[in-house]
Amino acid sequence: MACDVAQHSQRARRVHGTGVVEAVDVELKQVVIDHEDMPGVMPAMSMSFDVVDPRLLETLAPGQKIEFTLELRQQSLRIVAATVLEEAGVAGRSGGAEPAGFARAVAELQPAPDFALTDQEGAPVSLASLRGQVLLLDFVYTHCPGPCPILTGTHVAVQRALPPALVERVRFVSISLDPARDTPQALRAYAAARGADLARWSFLSGEPDAVADVLERYGVGAKPAANGEIEHLVITYLIDAEGRIARRFAGLEHRPETLVAALAAVGLRH
Repeated sequence: MACDVAQHSQRARRVHGTGVVEAVDVELKQVVIDHEDMPGVMPAMSMSFDVVDPRLLETLAPGQKIEFTLELRQQSLRIVAATVLEEAGVAGRSGGAEPAGFARAVAELQPAPDFALTDQEGAPVSLASLRGQVLLLDFVYTHCPGPCPILTGTHVAVQRALPPALVERVRFVSISLDPARDTPQALRAYAAARGADLARWSFLSGEPDAVADVLERYGVGAKPAANGEIEHLVITYLIDAEGRIARRFAGLEHRPETLVAALAAVGLRH
């Protein structure tokens, strides 16, 4: 059974995996890999990973089959090495599926797509109802074996580190990638297990079609895998009080203090 990597100590652990590169984004320092099962770490699925070494990113291209080294820390999942086993065009995914990637993610300075969903208490929450507050918006699911608990843990640290002047101006929003299983009760349990303060944090789900529409418009790229996991990109949006995308953060390589500073720059500018 996949373990929750968010519970590991800060000491790095390295594991090896094999998969096909689906997308590379040099600017966002991300690679999307359709990887095979990594026992004890993560089941087979397509997911985005951080790659901080630009030289490594330059060696990767969509369609390659690679063997890679994944470094696991408490707050990150990072590809630190990769070897190309088959070049693009030989290893590509069958079936003509559209490759994953960040190309459809909403760009900075654009209006944030609207949503009207239901929170962990069963109450309706929409983007319009949160106008006037600065939002840190992410996408998670409660059965996620790796990146979602890490992302939520980082944002809990951000929530706890907000200075008094920001606490009432900032709202945290997490939209479920798995509305079929993420009931209000499941979302409350997930939030409580990770220490989220629900007075200023909404965990949202809803009817599958409504959630799918929101995920599509935000460019998250979520889709169910054959094993029941949700293949998805890891991306966080910072939305200003007027409802525009002020910043976007791909992956997990963002320290809490960096996010606090970004929230302050947006939330205290008026």
